[in-house]
Amino acid sequence: MKAVTYHVYGAPEALGLEGVPNPEPKENEILIRIHVAEVTKADSELRSFQFPVKWFWLPLRIATGLRRPRQPILGSYFAGEVVYLGYSTHSFKVGDRGFGSSQLRAGVYSEYLSLPENYTIALLPKNLSYNEAAAVPLGGLNAWHFLRRARMEALFSPLIANRAYKTFS
Repeated sequence: MKAVTYHVYGAPEALGLEGVPNPEPKENEILIRIHVAEVTKADSELRSFQFPVKWFWLPLRIATGLRRPRQPILGSYFAGEVVYLGYSTHSFKVGDRGFGSSQLRAGVYSEYLSLPENYTIALLPKNLSYNEAAAVPLGGLNAWHFLRRARMEALFSPLIANRAYKTFS
């Protein structure tokens, strides 16, 4: 498959298109053909290794790769189609359209992505395009994080759960 990769930290010219092996889903994973990947500020910061919080560079460098990136494929938010199911998966069907986050695995700037079915992945509503759906997870997950931090979860959870059920059913 083709993927946008980087093997050194640096300017946008560090990115390149190359052939990489197809991911091999494990028993609890689904294989998604990526239709749209959202490009974020975090992707740019990781690629260049330039972060606003200067003291954070050492732990982050240890986590992401001291000399070069451990994960050469950036991207965390996507919209795509399920093309293969691991034998112990139950939440999706082949052909399902979905969107979500690869969390810290990254790897979205590629043709295919393998993720555990319990990651933040939702079915795409019929009235939402792949382009529109790929833009939802970052804002939605950030909003949910701050609602929880403000301890507003109890106030909004029933409303959100009821609306999500109606939207995705």
